[in-house]
Amino acid sequence: MRWSLQTTERWETDKEWYVKKRPAELAAVLRNLDRYMQMLEAAPNPMTVSGGFLHPESMGILAVDQKGGGSNLQQTRLYVFAEPETRTLHLLTIGDKASQSKDIQFCQRTVKNLRNKEAR
Repeated sequence: MRWSLQTTERWETDKEWYVKKRPAELAAVLRNLDRYMQMLEAAPNPMTVSGGFLHPESMGILAVDQKGGGSNLQQTRLYVFAEPETRTLHLLTIGDKASQSKDIQFCQRTVKNLRNKEAR
């Protein structure tokens, strides 16, 4: 079974902002997201996947950054959460260094809600 993507409303809204205001940064993180997806498909355990563009956060949240996308790009992070049981990768939100703290808080709340739904 292949991994599937699930998005949040916030991801969709934030992505549209990046399409208009920072398309190069969006393209760079999406390229790294594709690389991460390929790594997930090949890995027996998503927790063993690592790379210079991947940054573990709390609660199993992972930040995918813009590295390798060219010079002069603003630091950008796409926050994801992998559910190995269902092979679902949740795209939570995308942001820059200034929004990092509130982005991580949003991601933590979202992951907590996902885990609560799973436990039912």
